[in-house]
Amino acid sequence: MLYIAKRTLLCLPVMLVVTVLVFLLMRVIPGDPALLILAGSGEGSVKQEDLDNLRRELGTDRPLHVQYGTWIWGLLRGDFGTSLFYRTPIIREIGPRVPATLELAFLAVIISFILAVPLGVLSAVKQDRWLDYAARLFTFTGISVPIFVIGLTVIYVLVRLFDWLPPMGHAFLWEDPWTNLQQMIFPTLALAFFELNFTARVTRSATLEVLREDYIRTARAKGLREERVVFLHALRNAFLSIVTVSGWSLARLLGGTIIIERIFLVPGMGTLLLESITARDYTLIQAIVLVYAVVVLVVNLVVDVLYAWLDPRIHYA
Repeated sequence: MLYIAKRTLLCLPVMLVVTVLVFLLMRVIPGDPALLILAGSGEGSVKQEDLDNLRRELGTDRPLHVQYGTWIWGLLRGDFGTSLFYRTPIIREIGPRVPATLELAFLAVIISFILAVPLGVLSAVKQDRWLDYAARLFTFTGISVPIFVIGLTVIYVLVRLFDWLPPMGHAFLWEDPWTNLQQMIFPTLALAFFELNFTARVTRSATLEVLREDYIRTARAKGLREERVVFLHALRNAFLSIVTVSGWSLARLLGGTIIIERIFLVPGMGTLLLESITARDYTLIQAIVLVYAVVVLVVNLVVDVLYAWLDPRIHYA
């Protein structure tokens, strides 16, 4: 418990750095949300007086340190602020979109883990045989293909060859599981394919390293079955590297959801993030990036705690 408390406290300065970087980067990017709002209202030429009034209303005319302090104080009170473009509370905008993004990312991690670990172990056990070469060629090809190509290929195959389209709209998992499965299965598989190749290669390398250890030779010398040696002794010790990669891969998958959501029209945070970037909606971008950062930090904390369970030799001072 003490270690968990220490790790949680270490997350606080990381979150502070994330908020500062996001806040400053949003102000460096060219574009004025007030100007975009007035230009999109269809009023023709924008008057300087109207522009100044809207900037004052949005709060973008205040000094940067005042804007940052106001935002942080609101976060401490559980208030994400108000969207500059939509003029609605940010929590109302991102609330319905968080479940879709998290479902997409976590299902992709689970599927990639289930497929990658057996593939990597099989490749390690059959080292330098045709099965190993085939698995390595498959994973190398998968790593080389960009995620947007995977998504577009899946759509092309489904529509052109099978004449299949998912149900329109979006159904939450707890409201209509079957419709939700139809809508999320192919985006999830496309995202999982993007990740499983890297996880499979790490699994192969970690398993090969463990299989060369002395205790593996001792286990084989005792007459244990090869399946027991591989799965009980080798794989458990290789899991430290695999779990580490799986935790780190969630951050990559959260970035991949932005593209996949756009391609498959999933109404998640990635789609909202792209829209808010286009509109230069600073407060909304900050809130979405903050949610992403919190998820990644929590997952990394869970991974650190899992180390002690996987390897009893690990102790935390």
